Amino acid sequence: MTPFHSSHSDAHRAHAGASSHPRESAHEHGHEHGHGHGHPHAPRDFSRAFAVGIVLNLAFVGVEAFYGWRVNSLALLADAAHNLSDVAGLVLAWGGAWAARIRPDARHTYGWQRASILAAFANAVLLLVAMGSLGWEAVQRLGDPRPTQGWTIITVAAIGIVINTATALLFMRGRESDINIQGAFLHMAADALVSVGVVVGGALYLWQGWGWLDPVMSLVIALVIVWGTWGLLRESTHLLFDGVPAQVDAAAVRAYLAALPGVARVHDPHIWAMSTTQVALSAHLIVPAGQAGDALLHEASQDLTAHYHIDHVTLQLSTEAIQPMCDAAPD
Repeated sequence: MTPFHSSHSDAHRAHAGASSHPRESAHEHGHEHGHGHGHPHAPRDFSRAFAVGIVLNLAFVGVEAFYGWRVNSLALLADAAHNLSDVAGLVLAWGGAWAARIRPDARHTYGWQRASILAAFANAVLLLVAMGSLGWEAVQRLGDPRPTQGWTIITVAAIGIVINTATALLFMRGRESDINIQGAFLHMAADALVSVGVVVGGALYLWQGWGWLDPVMSLVIALVIVWGTWGLLRESTHLLFDGVPAQVDAAAVRAYLAALPGVARVHDPHIWAMSTTQVALSAHLIVPAGQAGDALLHEASQDLTAHYHIDHVTLQLSTEAIQPMCDAAPD
């Protein structure tokens, strides 16, 4: 069933009332946003955070790559490459966040909001590829450990801890409600962890002179980051295939709709992510008495937004199932 969309539920009521066909006059469609079309839950603008993070990390990549090459440290060189991938990740996340704010038009009626989901997915893939490359290089280096300079490694990595932690804090507040911002935060937090590992490895090298420690620390770091990235990859893939967002309880939403006054059954409910922050719902409600109207639609829209984190609600009302596809949907 394809729901009929409009800017206001009054338009649906006028459309139904104007019809001379008795079957059509019994149908009513409602499309409302909990607080109007301005979408008060629109994502915050993190443009300044992205710009600062990109500049800081580009500068640090240059410093880290230079000293990693100079002292022959795989951990520093690998972390520099990872930081460079983080710059690309920040650019992706920034692009996704920017595209999600583009207003809809006649050709893209939802706008470009899904770009933020694509950015989160691309960030997860980028992290996993970077860690795979790091792991492969570390395994090869284990068979040929080389001497390095512990104090240089410690100093450079300590700078990395400060820069990466500061950048991660820029995205701290937005990570819980936006997996695109979570991806940026995860990149920076992972880098801070990498730098901590490099400092520890450098200190142990100075203490014991273990040449194999550098590649081993790189392997451990790669495994930790892969473990932390897997959730981001899983959730972004889930949303790309129109999965119900994690913050929405689909069973509770269906139960709420079924309990609305006059509603006998709920057909063809769909809940999906329009972006990493916007959630949409469409459903067909069977109202045998035919008495439900705009008041019910407005109340349902308000409640779904306030209590179930659904911003874009489309409900279709009728006295009986009107499309076979609705009957084919699981109850």
